[in-house]
Amino acid sequence: MRQFCYIQHPTKGKIKFNLFPFQEESLTTLQNNRYNVILKSRQLGISTLSAGYALWSMLFNEDFNVLVIATTQDVAKNLVSKVQIMNENLPSWLKTNIVTNNKLSLKFANGSQIKAISSASTGARSEALSLLIVDEAAFIRNIEEIWVASQATLSTGGGAIVLSTPNGIGNWFHQTWADAETGVNGFETIKLDWKLHPERDQSWRDEQTQLLGERGAAQECDCDFISSGHTVVDGLILQEYESKCIEPIEKRGYDNSYWIWEYPDYSKDYLVVADVARGDGADWSAFHVIEVQSIKQVAEYKGKIPPKDFGNMLVTVATEWNNALLAVENANIGWAAIQPALDRSYENLFYTYKDDGYVDLDIQLRKGYDQKDKSQMVPGVSTTSRTRPLMISALEMYMREKSPVIHSKRLIQELFVFVWLNSKPQAQIGYNDDLVMSFAIALWLRDTSLKLRQQGIELNKRALSQFQKTDTTIYTNKDKNSTDTWDWNNGQDNENLTWLL
Repeated sequence: MRQFCYIQHPTKGKIKFNLFPFQEESLTTLQNNRYNVILKSRQLGISTLSAGYALWSMLFNEDFNVLVIATTQDVAKNLVSKVQIMNENLPSWLKTNIVTNNKLSLKFANGSQIKAISSASTGARSEALSLLIVDEAAFIRNIEEIWVASQATLSTGGGAIVLSTPNGIGNWFHQTWADAETGVNGFETIKLDWKLHPERDQSWRDEQTQLLGERGAAQECDCDFISSGHTVVDGLILQEYESKCIEPIEKRGYDNSYWIWEYPDYSKDYLVVADVARGDGADWSAFHVIEVQSIKQVAEYKGKIPPKDFGNMLVTVATEWNNALLAVENANIGWAAIQPALDRSYENLFYTYKDDGYVDLDIQLRKGYDQKDKSQMVPGVSTTSRTRPLMISALEMYMREKSPVIHSKRLIQELFVFVWLNSKPQAQIGYNDDLVMSFAIALWLRDTSLKLRQQGIELNKRALSQFQKTDTTIYTNKDKNSTDTWDWNNGQDNENLTWLL
């Protein structure tokens, strides 16, 4: 590469590929290991290095088949273009005859070739591969499917180079890196921080922060998974919460999925909030038990159970937790879980007004939440385009203030992959957000339940106060201006009633 490869430098034009020491070490690692995962800073020339390695492999091996996959076809095409430029500038005695040469592919007469496809293509299934190069893997949404599809084609002895800057925690690239560090998936790790580049110093790094912002610079320069992600809840906060998670004191249920950290305290108020799934699909039914005053997570469930059975479980759990306020998400299949609570006349089921479409405290209190007539109300909580942003906002606010007490690693793991995708908060592809959404609903309703409960207490006090007489006067039909309240008109004359004493 040093002697014969030419590359296009963004400012210097066409120059020889004079490898930096970290590039030389990386090249040795690529040659010595079948699977390689590279966590890199931006503009370190690793894509160019991969292109040079691919060209070398194609020239000195027959029928060497290279496939390049990236976020878009244009990005993948760029890597093929680097191979083409290197090949064009080789001395004639190193070149071989070209059979195909276009924007997306290059094929030699010895049968070796390189192709570029986008992540939306199914090309990874098509033919046996000698080398798969996945560029910016952390940003490819369906990378899990691509990797599974490629395994059949790599099974004959092919290798893979997976490279990317970080994009948060929980995605396939992060998981592959984490598993590689623990030695469970056969990948060799190569970590390339910005400091390895001999032409960069701290002033360059500070300039990147000014240009890209803190999060952007962390993503592009620092090889930091935590600070690079676009999680709804800040990654550093989640990392702090994760360190405080503890094992439950008891696991219940046929699948041991009902986790308990504290037992009910009948002097406290609890909130049970559930998100319902069919019980046979990719989603899970989930609920949290929250101690209202301290916002402490005391119990949690995540499992696959038929909605009707889940509804009966919810009534039993809510009853056990001091007749907790039971709020069930009522979209679609949620009604099947609400029905058992209605059939069993559970007294503390959460209702929402039909006309409102969402929980408005002022409206709830004005109309009188504790009224017996529920004809103008619907049971459960509706997650709509209006309520979902309010729930996510409550989640972000409470977590930023570090108010909730969270014990569950399952919840924190879901929060790590609950990210902003196309300006919408949702789980990354291949992951779930059932625990996250039920927890967000719980936080959103927490203030509601407190205020409604306080309103009920005030109503009771007001009713009791009607039985008390604050005025010591005994009211009779006598003139109110009279100063002698012991005189009583008996129908004939005024009679003094002091004899009663």
